[in-house]
This record gives sequence, structure tokens and C-alpha cells, in this order.
Amino acid sequence: MTQQTSTGIVHLIDRTPAVTGTEMLASLVPPPQFEDATFESYRADPSYPSQEEAKAKLQRFAGQGEPPKRGGFFRRARKETPAKPGVYLDGGFGVGKTHLLASVYHALPARRKYFGSFIEYTALVGALGYKNTVDLLRGADLLCIDEFELDDPGDTMVMTRLLGELVTSGTKLAATSNTPPNALGEGRFAAQDFLREIHAMSDSFQTLRIDGVDYRQRAIDGHAVVLDDASYTHAVDAASTTGTASDDEFSAVIRHLAQVHPSRYLRLIDGLDLIGLRDVRVLTDQSEALRFVAFVDRAYDAQIPIAATGIGLDAVFADEMLAGGYRKKYLRAVSRLNALTHSLPTA
Repeated sequence: MTQQTSTGIVHLIDRTPAVTGTEMLASLVPPPQFEDATFESYRADPSYPSQEEAKAKLQRFAGQGEPPKRGGFFRRARKETPAKPGVYLDGGFGVGKTHLLASVYHALPARRKYFGSFIEYTALVGALGYKNTVDLLRGADLLCIDEFELDDPGDTMVMTRLLGELVTSGTKLAATSNTPPNALGEGRFAAQDFLREIHAMSDSFQTLRIDGVDYRQRAIDGHAVVLDDASYTHAVDAASTTGTASDDEFSAVIRHLAQVHPSRYLRLIDGLDLIGLRDVRVLTDQSEALRFVAFVDRAYDAQIPIAATGIGLDAVFADEMLAGGYRKKYLRAVSRLNALTHSLPTA
């Protein structure tokens, strides 16, 4: 049965958003849940001293905090390493890297500064062309890149070249990427992977390692919430009475994502208070899975709860995918899906 949009229920598959390059540039700001992020509001876990250490170093990078202590009158001053124009936050899921990145954005006094995910910057290049993107961003005081992707050589090369041109014009850089949780050996090489992939820019970055436990998993169990049909209908109807909820069959959404450029996914979910996905199934096609990851990232940035039936969204990616080259992306998406399904309003 087709729902009427007048009831506050819409269908993602009916939306075909368009977005201009100018709008994309204007949208390069921290996502809603980090629009007020500060160093003071960052909750460092005392069990992991690297979190407080990274915070202090980033405060200095942003022009705040105490400078490193110098030698006394009778002591030779310790020679300081020249400050690098870029910082790279290396750590697992949910240790607060994006919060700290947003804190840098808010703290640095700058006339022109931008904050976006890796895919948003590459989408900007795709929409405007490389030269036009460089011309628009040149002269910016700060560029924050969240979730720097290391698995697409072409995109990585474009971003490395772009960052190189911006640094020569005085732009500061701050970037993050994710390592898998609970993978001690694998996670330790993330910084080396990053520096190797952006070898032309590696000398411009200072690496800050942040250890810790995924904060999204501290208060919830490790599984996404699955609703029965009655609970799902209640959740969608309740959200639609005071706002706007989407209601779609999962496979139909997956097919629709193939028709919408990832740079437009944020517009696809614009104005929603809840995303409803019926009959979730396991994704076995790599392209479908990667598009869904990009969709989840946008939903998480906008902090939109997800109501779902079928299999748990924490099991949406096939086992062979979790063991493949895009493992990091899929694990990040699972972490975010867990959080969004647990953020459903209680009746």
C-alpha cells in the first residue's frame, strides 16, 4: 500500500535530489552533532592517556593551550621541531577523532575554513573539475578531512595533489581515518598506510595516535535493533505525526542509491526525522555495499534514527566483504548502524 506524503511519510525512492557545486562548497561544515564541539566538551577516557595527549597537541595546532616548555635560565632550551602544516589523527572507531577534528575547526580563528568527509571533497572535484576546485579552496586557512579513504588509488592521488597545492598557499590541514576495532596488529599500521598512500605529502603531516574503546559501544550491546512489523509501523507513524519519516523496502532503496550520486545522499535524507527500512537483507554485491556505506555515513552525520525489519543491520555485509579490502569501511558502517538503530525514540 502506498503511503501518502501528506501524512508526514515520504519514500526515499521518490526523491531525485540535485545539488550544485556552490551548494556543496557551502555545506563543508561540521555535521550537526559536532556543530558545537569544543576541546572542553571532549571526554577523554583516562584509561587511554593518548586521548588527552592528542587533545593538548591539537589545541596548540589550533592556536590554543600552553606552548611546550622551554629551558630555564641556566639550561639550554630544547630545540623544538618545526610545526607541520598538517595533523593526522590515527585511531579506531568511536574514540572521538571527529569530535577533536571539529574542535580544531571551531577553535582556529579563520576567515575561510572547510570541514568535510573525504567523499565530499572528491565529489566536489567531480562536480566542479579539479582546477575550479583548487581555485575555490586556494587561500583557505584550514581544511579538515574526515574519514580519509585509503582504498581508492585514483581518489587518493587526486586528494594528495589537491592538498599539496593548498599547503603551498598556506592552508593548514587536519585529517582522520579509521582503523578496525579490536585489531591490534592491523590498526597499528594505519598511520603508515596513510603516509605511504599520500607519500608526496607525508612530510607535511604530524601523526597523532589515539587509542580507546568505541564510545558508541560503551552504552549499547554489539547488535543493531531489529523491529517486528507492528513495532516498525508504530515507530514510523509516531515520527510522522510530529515530523517526517521515510518508509521504504530495503532492496528498493539499494537500487535507488545506484541512480543517485553519493554527493547527493545528504540531500536525499534532508528533512527526515526517521529512516524506515523494511526487510533488510544481506548485501553481497560490492558496489551496492559501498553505496550503502556512503548512505549510512550521511545518515550518521545528520543523526537520523533508523527503524528496520528483517536481518539486523549489523549483519548487512556478507562475511567475505568483512574479510576483504574494504573491511574498514564496513566495520565503521556497522558501528554507526548500531548507534542509529539504538537512537530510536522510546514509546
